[in-house]
Amino acid sequence: MKIYSCIIVFLVGLNTSFSQSETQSIMLSNAALVLTKQHVTYDPSYFAIPYPNGDVPADKGVCTDVVIRAYRALDIDLQKAVHEDMQANFKSYPKLWGLKRTDKNIDHRRVPNLMTFFKRKGLEKPITKVASHYKPGDVVCWNLGGATTHIGVVVDKKSADGKRNLIVHNIGSGQVLEDCLFTFKIIGHYSTLNRAK
Repeated sequence: MKIYSCIIVFLVGLNTSFSQSETQSIMLSNAALVLTKQHVTYDPSYFAIPYPNGDVPADKGVCTDVVIRAYRALDIDLQKAVHEDMQANFKSYPKLWGLKRTDKNIDHRRVPNLMTFFKRKGLEKPITKVASHYKPGDVVCWNLGGATTHIGVVVDKKSADGKRNLIVHNIGSGQVLEDCLFTFKIIGHYSTLNRAK
């Protein structure tokens, strides 16, 4: 009898975890879609911003700001999360900008740093050419050529042919919804970060 009770408790726990994870993913997808209604000019300038939960001016941003802003709907501050992890594990992060210490204004706004952070949190998913593997709430990173990287959020909207989930990103025209999952070379694929991680 005790064994059956343990199994039931275990299965209920699994179901709850799955539901919470799925809910978080849909929340991130919905938050990204809301961002497409806001007018934002692509602006890669360096901004001094408050900490924690700082943001560049609301009418400006780059691709990483889409992810950062969407995560705020889940009460997750990527500025603080990345800064704390980077401060504790600085050697694990890319050295592409000649930094000798963390910078709370910009670290979380760099694609390679977000990739490192998501990987360190155990969120890495396989990179494939199968559209159904990319679920709403997933975060995808691309290489646009050379050292230029890009990031966006997979959302719960389909392409015109119904075969792919669309992406919310900012590649120069503001926070937009586009069918661009396989337009560039995918270099990172991550599930939704949970508050507990």
